[in-house]
Amino acid sequence: MKEGYQPPCEGLEQEQTLVQLCSGSFRRQIAEGHVSPAPAPGMAAARVPPAELRGPCAVTQGTPAQQAPGKCSLSPTLPSARKPTVQHGPVFTIFALGKRFTFVTEEEGTEAFFKSKDLNFEQAVQRAVENAVSVPAEAFYQNHGNLYSMMKGKMGPSNLHMFTGTLCKELHEHMAHLGTEGTGDLNDLVRNWSKSKKWLLKLFEKVVSDAERTNPSEATSKTLLQHLLDNLQGKHLAPNYGLLMLWASQANALPIAFWTLVFILSYPSIYKKIMEDLASVFGKAGKEKIEVSEEDLKKLPFIKWCTLEAIRLRSPGAITKKVVNPIRIQNFTIPAGDMLMLSPYWLHRNPKYFPDPEMFKPDRWKEANLEKNAFLDSFVAFGGGKHQCPGRWFAIMEIQLVVALFLYKYEFVLLDAVPKESPLHLVGTQQPMAPFRVQYKCRE
Repeated sequence: MKEGYQPPCEGLEQEQTLVQLCSGSFRRQIAEGHVSPAPAPGMAAARVPPAELRGPCAVTQGTPAQQAPGKCSLSPTLPSARKPTVQHGPVFTIFALGKRFTFVTEEEGTEAFFKSKDLNFEQAVQRAVENAVSVPAEAFYQNHGNLYSMMKGKMGPSNLHMFTGTLCKELHEHMAHLGTEGTGDLNDLVRNWSKSKKWLLKLFEKVVSDAERTNPSEATSKTLLQHLLDNLQGKHLAPNYGLLMLWASQANALPIAFWTLVFILSYPSIYKKIMEDLASVFGKAGKEKIEVSEEDLKKLPFIKWCTLEAIRLRSPGAITKKVVNPIRIQNFTIPAGDMLMLSPYWLHRNPKYFPDPEMFKPDRWKEANLEKNAFLDSFVAFGGGKHQCPGRWFAIMEIQLVVALFLYKYEFVLLDAVPKESPLHLVGTQQPMAPFRVQYKCRE
């Protein structure tokens, strides 16, 4: 056996390794020295800490090396410290799920991730899209560029005013089902995702049929789904793409709406300011319904700051691109075929860019030039470069509406402490580990 080689663990969950690595728990073990680096057999030995510090998983330090396939898991006892510095160095590779995942953790790696032409986003996500919504590879590659451009334009800042009225109506209908008072998990009050994909696809077949039948000629009157139908090659896949759009909302926008409400309700001074702002725009809270326009939202910047701060703290564990040509980052060469990984969860906890990174501090967003649609440096929740989420401004606007309407209509009494985020979500917003029950009652 080569010096420094650590054989893989057998018979344990392999997926947990990658998920926990990105979402925080594995990062905490790295920072505390509970997980050790080890090169693959046949490779030069990397610096290996003392044997008593070796963890169960093989993680490369230095040149990303070919890892022996194996199943790894983590100790269920996690350190409580949350150090943002990863002590494996700027580039490291793990082998999991039958693939090599190479992580970059510093500025130079981040710049390469977003700007290098040797990386490909479509190849990184195609299989996941096919598994999630059954869009075959050929159709995905044929449609992706055109649909991305369409959605980026239709959901851009200049078009948000077209959606606020419809969204307000839908949110009022949703809140009507909650009644005038009750008790429940705030996560369930905000959303309900419990239907199977087959049920949803069947539903979308009818939705698509109705959208085609009522598709207006004027672009300003079209829904997002109707715009999609106009640009899609292979109309039979429209329900699948519709489901993908719904997943994006369910996996990101609605959970962030939950977390934004949780943080606001948990900080009395922040909650008080939000209610004062709402009263200044809409009058005393307690009206049955209010119509919130895009212009109204511009008068409520603090809600936007709260939304972005919640996104910062509960961002996805990782975003990825596929290495299509060998790429050099610092002194390391990443081979073609690797999945290059960047973790918003880590970057958003870098005190160089976000002082007091674990604190919910909406005021930090004063420094962002949001009027010119610019985020804070190193905020990468929506990606970066030419592959930023095309619906990012729509999502932020939708979350602002949810927060404004919920807080304006209901008073809340908190029954639980703020839940910790789950370490088991690699893709999409971090979910809560425990319920967050509230009592709610319509304001008088």
